[in-house]
Amino acid sequence: MRLYRSIQALLTTCATVAASASLLVVGGGTAHAATPLPQHVFAPYFEAWTGADPATLAAQSGAKHLTMAFLQTAAKGSCTPYWNGDTGMPVSSTVFGSEITTIRADGGDVIPSFGGYTADNTGTELADSCTDVNAIAAAFEKVITTYEISRIDLDIEDNSLTNTAGIDRRNKAIKLVQDWAAANGRSIQFSYTLPTTTGGLAASGLAVLKNAVQNNARIDVVNQMTFDYYDNAAHTMGEDTKTATTGLYNQLAKLYPAKSPAQLWGSIGIIEMLGIDDFGPAETFTLADATNVYNWATEKGINTLSFWALQRDNGGCPGTAGSDSCSGINQNTWDFSRIFAPFTRGGQSTNDFSVALAPANGAVNPGGSATATVNTAVTAGSAQTVNLAVTGAPAGVTASLSASSVTAGTAAGLTITTTAAAAPGSYPLTVTGTAPSGSRTATYTLTVNGSGGSGLVNGGLESGSLSPWTCQSGGAVVSTPVHAGSRSLQAAATAGQTGECGQSVTLAPDTRYTLSAWVQGSYAFLGVSGGATASSWTSSTGWTRLSVPFTTGASGTVTVYLHGWFGQGSVYGDDFTVS
Repeated sequence: MRLYRSIQALLTTCATVAASASLLVVGGGTAHAATPLPQHVFAPYFEAWTGADPATLAAQSGAKHLTMAFLQTAAKGSCTPYWNGDTGMPVSSTVFGSEITTIRADGGDVIPSFGGYTADNTGTELADSCTDVNAIAAAFEKVITTYEISRIDLDIEDNSLTNTAGIDRRNKAIKLVQDWAAANGRSIQFSYTLPTTTGGLAASGLAVLKNAVQNNARIDVVNQMTFDYYDNAAHTMGEDTKTATTGLYNQLAKLYPAKSPAQLWGSIGIIEMLGIDDFGPAETFTLADATNVYNWATEKGINTLSFWALQRDNGGCPGTAGSDSCSGINQNTWDFSRIFAPFTRGGQSTNDFSVALAPANGAVNPGGSATATVNTAVTAGSAQTVNLAVTGAPAGVTASLSASSVTAGTAAGLTITTTAAAAPGSYPLTVTGTAPSGSRTATYTLTVNGSGGSGLVNGGLESGSLSPWTCQSGGAVVSTPVHAGSRSLQAAATAGQTGECGQSVTLAPDTRYTLSAWVQGSYAFLGVSGGATASSWTSSTGWTRLSVPFTTGASGTVTVYLHGWFGQGSVYGDDFTVS
């Protein structure tokens, strides 16, 4: 099951036209608030590699909104997306910028789509290719600010459905972008495009959504590809769309029990493939099917109606399956577009809001306190009453809010107090906002310093959070291997970095200490820098305990670190102590 892919050999160079700087922002500059998409939107796919002008085709077809396919990296391992993975088509106002401006002037908009079948099979889907969650988020943010769009689509198929690390990175990046958008007054939606059976998503697609829930990543729309069933059965494609979509509705109802039926239907998208799909004549979507689906989707109130692809909406190749440029059935040009175009209606998407914290972390000594501001914002529709709660405070820590409810768009105070008995460590506190449209969360990471503000914190990594450790790209808290407990620290050494992870520790000045930890890996270095300099290393396939004596300087502050060596692979550390 797959959305018909861009084939790299067919790429042609797209003409580039400078966009108006007053409408598009590249790499910063004055932001222009993106207009949310209509509550119900028809947005067929535009094959971006063909050299066609999307604004011209949108005007000719009557499809005011387009899903632009696809963004992917040029090579596996890269964190930089390009249109179709073509380095000559970067994310820039000079590539599709003026065309998007024209589409907006005509009352439409675009939805950039990452991934697609080719990317998912070559390791060039962004989150499969890039192992740095922050870099993935930055790439999403660049697309948002360059084209000032209000929705990003993520087309996840085939190998990307089984890449659990990529799935987790992608959803973590979505959460980072949503927090960034909330803090900067932006409205951004994310949709997933996933293959389906005639009864709903397969387990692999459902797992993508479950991981999003685990990562507190809000998925606004789930698009299902109601074609390429690959079951060698006879199909009436319009009726199969209904059963597949009803199955998805039932799955989403279990995954998001707080949503109403209208909200659930309003978070679903349908993607058809016009005419004869790339499986063959057994899966042929006809004009009669299109009318059937249009009427049913309108009745149910689904969010997005789409098809693959705008350039195929013509009858130029009767009998041909899966062509890039025609449907394979007898039809007039733009017949399908004219059936689906009236689906676009309604104002902004249903009411929604965001929750963000400023600051999102803080460190206190036992007995101390910290404060933060809980900011809420209207991201769609109108303001709602948002009920607030905070959870996750450990023993010896109390977290309270200045208000139990606010109107979306206003703020509340968060106060955190600790007792002298609060155990050193790093603790995530979750602030949850609940409104009729659903629940949104934000996390405050509290670090309780060692007694009197001295000592190493989170030495066993059992909090599950890196804080207050900071790492070079790829550094993480992992569940295997571990020396004791259930977590350890990974320092990701590559050809270009040692992967160093470190934290600042305040100790008594001019005093002798010993840093100890259990380490594993090729060329694992344990040491201190800053106010003292000392280190030790080992190469071991099993856990080895290293001890590093050192004497603090006049400030008493040192940086404790773990790192590997260039090109030698990741190293691991656990149970760090300073005594």
